[in-house]
Amino acid sequence: MREVRLRFSKTGRLKYISHLDINRAMSRALKRAQIPLWYTEGFNPHPYMSFSLPLSLGVESLCESVDLRIIGDITNDEIKNRLNNVLPQDIKIVDVYDDFRDNSEIVYSDYVYKFEFKDNEAAFEKIKNVLSSDEIIALKKGKQGRKRVMKETNIKSFIDKYSISIRNDVIVLNIRLLAGPEKNLNPSL
Repeated sequence: MREVRLRFSKTGRLKYISHLDINRAMSRALKRAQIPLWYTEGFNPHPYMSFSLPLSLGVESLCESVDLRIIGDITNDEIKNRLNNVLPQDIKIVDVYDDFRDNSEIVYSDYVYKFEFKDNEAAFEKIKNVLSSDEIIALKKGKQGRKRVMKETNIKSFIDKYSISIRNDVIVLNIRLLAGPEKNLNPSL
């Protein structure tokens, strides 16, 4: 058994597909492509798959990832080719690689936002001022005992770095957010 990481893109019409549906589509494609997967043990075995954090509906991605456990002899190129032949048109496997566990656990996610406003200069200044402030307070889902509650959270500590510019009458925000198992931020906040 070996672990591999698939890097895939989700664009076009499939930007409106949910994270759960992406999971199902990938699971079905792996079966159709006859990729020899390792299954969990227990009463209801299922293939081991670990996806990166979910995106909000309507968001395209050029670099999503899923970790799989493979049994048998199959090359990474063969995995990529077989899956691309059976996946929906707007999901494409970009890369398959192994030996990623030692130094590449997913900790950050990079996002590019593009905005257009009637007054781009004023909006640009407002966005820049918010991002450069010491605190950015937002409502974030949390737990209080067994209840799910909305809590005010300073999300500034979830932002690793950012850059903002105006290009061709469009505000472009490049931002890196924490995406680890302990501390992460939904980019829609």
